[in-house]
Amino acid sequence: MPYGAPMLDVPVTLNVNENTHPVPHEVRASILSAVDAALESINRYPDREFTGLRQALVDYLNARPGADAAPVQVEQIWAANGSNEVLQHVLQAFGGPGRSVLGFPPTYSMHPLIAEATGTTWIGADRDAHYEISPDTAVSAIEAHRPELVFFCSPNNPTGTGVALETIEAAYNATDGMVLVDEAYVEFAPDNHPSARRLLAGRPRLLISRTMSKAFAFAGARVGYLLAHPDVVDAMRLVRLPYHLSALTQAAATAALAHHETMLATVDAIRTQRDRLVDQLTAMGYDVSPSLANFVLFSGVSDPQGVFRGLLDQGVLVRDVGIPHSLRVTAGTEAETTSFLEALGRLET
Repeated sequence: MPYGAPMLDVPVTLNVNENTHPVPHEVRASILSAVDAALESINRYPDREFTGLRQALVDYLNARPGADAAPVQVEQIWAANGSNEVLQHVLQAFGGPGRSVLGFPPTYSMHPLIAEATGTTWIGADRDAHYEISPDTAVSAIEAHRPELVFFCSPNNPTGTGVALETIEAAYNATDGMVLVDEAYVEFAPDNHPSARRLLAGRPRLLISRTMSKAFAFAGARVGYLLAHPDVVDAMRLVRLPYHLSALTQAAATAALAHHETMLATVDAIRTQRDRLVDQLTAMGYDVSPSLANFVLFSGVSDPQGVFRGLLDQGVLVRDVGIPHSLRVTAGTEAETTSFLEALGRLET
């Protein structure tokens, strides 16, 4: 089944975990200037090594709070059209027919789909209670299935929960394969949240995928990236299509990264609305998963499809992620969050 999040024209769209805040005017002006400059040579192929973008990503990563890990080097960076293409490159390079990737559902719906598209067998392993994954649980699954790749998602989509570094480290030690941590939502976690970056040094089989779609409010630009050992980056070159990142994409992303402090200024506001959702949904009687991301999964919904349709009738679009008696809602602006909560409240009365 293809990826199928509804794309509907409604006043309040809170179903695909976008940053619903617009890109600030001064950043848009910088991006327009960079794209205009790139158009001067648009008749030529783009930089196949996206040199400027890789350096901009390194500068951003090394300036982030919590960067107590070793500094990232340009040779450790790969980028592609969204983190989905990054994951596809990883599975093309290290997966394929006769190989398998182990994940822990519920998790990002594209993980098994990309595995299937690359001929890689997807194996789903059980989580612990409350969507946790302990080191013992991860190691037991690896020993039972002996996959060539292990995927974690932290913060996890759709639950919002994290994966402890102890679990990732134990999984790495239990396999000779590649271990990938999907950190698409990591900027929304507390600043002291331990990213898997802390584990990169000395672990050449550890990979971290990230995106500019979420915290950077850059979903329409389609830019994802990978932090990994330089040998892994070399493997990505073997499977990518020639000139896979357009000159316009490179220019726009590089300009946005130069304004990363401005671009991420909405993160605190989104965290506030996420926590507000957790508090108020709990007060309404729902079972709410603690979230490190920009969305909230709430359970105890007697009729998820009925609530989904009732919200949609009021102009609010959320997501049914297929977990029984559960729905997921993105933390939007204060006004959007209010619209959702008021619409849900009307359905309860």
